[in-house]
Amino acid sequence: MRMNNFSLMRSLDIHEDPTFIPEVAAGVAEDKSEAKSPSDVIKELTDARSDSARNGFSFKGIKDYLECYQSGKLTPSQVAKNIIAMLEDCDKSTPPLRAIVQWDQEQIMLMAEASTTRYRNKCTLSCLDGIPVCLKEEFKVVPYHHRVGTVYLGTQPETEDATVAKKLREAGAIIIGVSNMHELGTGTTGCNPNRYHKIPRNPYNPNHFTGGSSSGSAAAVAAGLCPVAIGTDGGGSVRIPASFCGVVGLKGTFGRISCHGCLPLSYSTVSVGPICTSVADAAIVYSILAEPDLLYPYGLKQPKATLSDMCAPDLKGLKLGVDWTFFKACDAEVLSACEKAVKHLQSLGASVVEVSLPEMEEARVAHVICILSEMRDFLQPDFNKHFHEMNLETRASLALASQFTALDYIKANRQRTRSMRFLQEIFSTVNCILTPAVPCTAPRIYESDLLTGSSDMSFTVRSMRFMQLGNFTGIPGLVVPIGYSSAGLPISLQVMAKWWDEAVLLRIGLKLEQFRDQTKKPSIYYDILA
Repeated sequence: MRMNNFSLMRSLDIHEDPTFIPEVAAGVAEDKSEAKSPSDVIKELTDARSDSARNGFSFKGIKDYLECYQSGKLTPSQVAKNIIAMLEDCDKSTPPLRAIVQWDQEQIMLMAEASTTRYRNKCTLSCLDGIPVCLKEEFKVVPYHHRVGTVYLGTQPETEDATVAKKLREAGAIIIGVSNMHELGTGTTGCNPNRYHKIPRNPYNPNHFTGGSSSGSAAAVAAGLCPVAIGTDGGGSVRIPASFCGVVGLKGTFGRISCHGCLPLSYSTVSVGPICTSVADAAIVYSILAEPDLLYPYGLKQPKATLSDMCAPDLKGLKLGVDWTFFKACDAEVLSACEKAVKHLQSLGASVVEVSLPEMEEARVAHVICILSEMRDFLQPDFNKHFHEMNLETRASLALASQFTALDYIKANRQRTRSMRFLQEIFSTVNCILTPAVPCTAPRIYESDLLTGSSDMSFTVRSMRFMQLGNFTGIPGLVVPIGYSSAGLPISLQVMAKWWDEAVLLRIGLKLEQFRDQTKKPSIYYDILA
């Protein structure tokens, strides 16, 4: 508690009323009657010239799959057979990739054959028809076990899908299985040594972690097993692994995508989001998943999800906020790449505005108190009953959480009111806030981690540095890969915007992708379409 300043709230006198749920009413919508509909923008994105026309390596995305299906070069059934062969290979490789931890050949082929029939009859359901996807084990997905990274949950196969899984099925996607995750989402490395999971490997360097907690989702996308994966993000759990694995990660506004059917580990900090090979793909998945769900109480009053101006030719008129003191607290190689990426956005007509993000230390501590207190509350019966079946790191995190008091929790939520007000003021002057995604690149895996797991509180705290503001206040965030360290590990930049304004993130993200002069091929990569 002392070493990490977690008792900070006790010395503060905060008068604001607490905000227990960071739900923000949508502002008055601008009249966008002339604006293109999301389906028009998606058509523009999928019609655009493919990246694979560039020299060198590029990830296979939704567009590449659609081109194969529409031209008749491959059918979804042929793709599914390739995936099944690759999943078998992943499990046998040394070390095993451990991205997908549960999959079923029969299920995959059933969905693929139905999609193949729809393509033959020219009656596809959406632009995700036939697209392979995986979902983090935190979601209920029929007929898999809802283990949430543990050995003791999900003893029976699921009989009901989470809303997100249901929507993906309705869109015609092929669910290839459920992906690995940090046990109960309690860490940012992805290290999970238990018998059902083992440690997923970073496709860019299998001796390094993927990041967590949506570890397998990021590894599956970076390794080419599927162009789309779904994760959850309570403290960077979509954005950290996406950054470490060199792919795109989007955390929607709190409540934007339904969490129904997802284990409610922390009800006030978690958002659902896609991990994809490109910003265009993230936009496509977001536009299909983002809408109110009567089974999920938050986000029922959200404005309609748009992709307005996403394909604008430049960034003229946009103001990008940067708090340089905060921005620079990262490794030298990360800082150098991120500073150059900001200059690239300026060269496209955006202006950079210096902003001050106040009380960031208070917000950091308050976020930790909120997420850990809520997890401890939800997992109290598990902590009592299954303590000895939990990983050591999970036990330590939940034990730490028991040190927080009701006063700490209320103070933390008073701080949330302040932090949200500061952001409202900042977003009245800028369109977004830029930060590095993670202050460092993916850490190394040691032999001992394979046996007992990894528990490094200083790394956890540092890796969440640029992530927590989004989870604490509910604003959306997008991470986009912009380069590599001298060791060849991915580096990403983060863009955050005001509540419900994912469209501006995607617009900036699309331009940010052009900054990286080449995409390096991961050392573990399966070309499903070859």
